[in-house]
Amino acid sequence: MSRASLSAGAAGEGMEFKADALLLRAVDYGENDKMATLLTAERGKIGAALKGVRKAGAKLRFAAQPFCFAEYVFAERGGRFTVTQASLHDGFYDIRTDLAAYYAAASVTEMCGTISFEGMPCGALLVCAVEALEALDADQSAPERPLLKFLLEAAALAGYPVSAGDCPGCGKKIAGRRFFDMTAGAFNCADCAQGVPASASTYEAIRAFLTKGELPPEREGYIRAVRLLKAYLTYHTEAELPALGEFLRLSPLKI
Repeated sequence: MSRASLSAGAAGEGMEFKADALLLRAVDYGENDKMATLLTAERGKIGAALKGVRKAGAKLRFAAQPFCFAEYVFAERGGRFTVTQASLHDGFYDIRTDLAAYYAAASVTEMCGTISFEGMPCGALLVCAVEALEALDADQSAPERPLLKFLLEAAALAGYPVSAGDCPGCGKKIAGRRFFDMTAGAFNCADCAQGVPASASTYEAIRAFLTKGELPPEREGYIRAVRLLKAYLTYHTEAELPALGEFLRLSPLKI
């Protein structure tokens, strides 16, 4: 989707407002309700009740489904939000036909929930997440590609950018053995040896995206890079990221 096409969310009058939002998580509450966590552009992460959506035939049942991207109407009372209406933009239903793609998508929403906060402007993060889900929905053959792209973008938006240029320690071009510095988010050469060992395919996959905005065709590099980024993001956020761990467990390449 075009980044310009995303509505940032417009505040309504009184105690009601509408905003484009991505469902990050929904848990059962009471007999028929769900409590949802949603990502919006202007207001960041919002917790809201979806009343009656567990009933068969509920009008807003779709709005509580995984990966729902919709225009939600929120009513606020006493600092609490309730979804009163929703108009679907995309449900990304094809993602659910493939288990690896499903967990890649769950990793996207998991990461959004980890690095976003209430009241924090999240327009760029919301666009990156929706674009990743669109890519996963369109093609489930190599879900690590859009997932790696999203994780690199999310890391940068969270203030933990990754670099894959020349060695920051000595300034030389990196060849041979490589190391990744979890604190700085940078690759180092063997002479400087700052950080944990990293494969050449990991470095090349990340470097290709950061320098050209594209990824090379070899799947091994993507999956190794996703594994490295999981460790890196866990290091900085202290979040375990179970969905991302499950995606890696399901990977056809056990590396």
